[in-house]
Amino acid sequence: MTGKAAVFTAVGKPFEFREYPVPDVGPDAMLIRITMANICGSDLHFVRGGGPGLKDGPPRILGHEMVGVIERLGRAMKTDTLGQPLKEGDRVCYAYYLPCGACPACWHGVPGCPNRYRYWLGTSCEEPPHFHGAYGEYYYLRRGQWVYRIPDALPDRVVSPVNCALAQMVYGLNRIGLTLGDAVVIQGAGGLGLYASAVAREMGAGRILVVDLVPERLALAKAFGADEALNVAGMEARERVAAVRERTGGHGADLVVEVTGSPQVLAEGIEMARVGGRILWIGNINVGEPGTVDPGQVVRGSRTIVGLVVYQPWVIPRALGFLERAGGKYPFDQIISHTFPLSAINEAFAVAGQRKALRISLLPSA
Repeated sequence: MTGKAAVFTAVGKPFEFREYPVPDVGPDAMLIRITMANICGSDLHFVRGGGPGLKDGPPRILGHEMVGVIERLGRAMKTDTLGQPLKEGDRVCYAYYLPCGACPACWHGVPGCPNRYRYWLGTSCEEPPHFHGAYGEYYYLRRGQWVYRIPDALPDRVVSPVNCALAQMVYGLNRIGLTLGDAVVIQGAGGLGLYASAVAREMGAGRILVVDLVPERLALAKAFGADEALNVAGMEARERVAAVRERTGGHGADLVVEVTGSPQVLAEGIEMARVGGRILWIGNINVGEPGTVDPGQVVRGSRTIVGLVVYQPWVIPRALGFLERAGGKYPFDQIISHTFPLSAINEAFAVAGQRKALRISLLPSA
């Protein structure tokens, strides 16, 4: 028995389809049959040579935002991370990375372990158990990866972005210390920005302003809890800062959240925050693409900047609970703007690179 996967071989080349033997599982592992896998903004960076840098190296299966069904369950895998019983056929979502537990980040409880991708981007898909990423029919989940049974009421379309986009925003807004009544500015109305708006609203934000260049995204931002969606297309940086300050009492926001992935917006985001304000950086994952900031704006303005990647084990179950409670308030199913069969992954990535796209989902069984 074999399974198909879309394999990344080099920057600038299309994905190749290969078949690998479907692996047996060890006693403390499980095999997931993937039902939906999304194209995250970071995946776009990866195929262009950004992110952790995939310009050279072995063939790999990319993708990390996914959901699936337990196909094979190791005999020692009785429960999920919360202690809920598991069986073959259960739908689950899970962390796509595995902290090493043996580095300074892990010793200090910081989730950004530099070795967390060793069984994903750091491993050739030619090596068993082969299925290390989301862009295939299966995913091999190892001991130590957090896994959670999905409530029956939540469809795959709503759950598939949980283990990256939604989890990242739940953790990020908690980590930056969003406070009741905060004026929040969100730079970017993609999937992350829409989730940021809804989560901030549920956490008690006072006023939420989302800025973006794409009218279709901005219209959706208001459905996700934003008080105002500001189209900044055609504005210079100083004009964007002035527009935000005008809408935040002239002082600036209590909290600015950057989820555009553009280094060019970092400097203006700092100036959009009030004196003593906070800035959360999540979108800029690429190393070697510097932006210019004025450190005096941070020091003299007593502003706090927090940059973070990934999250802690408590986040996914909280995100699932959030989706259950708030499902009637926000159009979570619209985060997925397009779906393609996995066989059309190259076309899907071309669409994902267009501004109007939000999350593109790939269906391995279609």
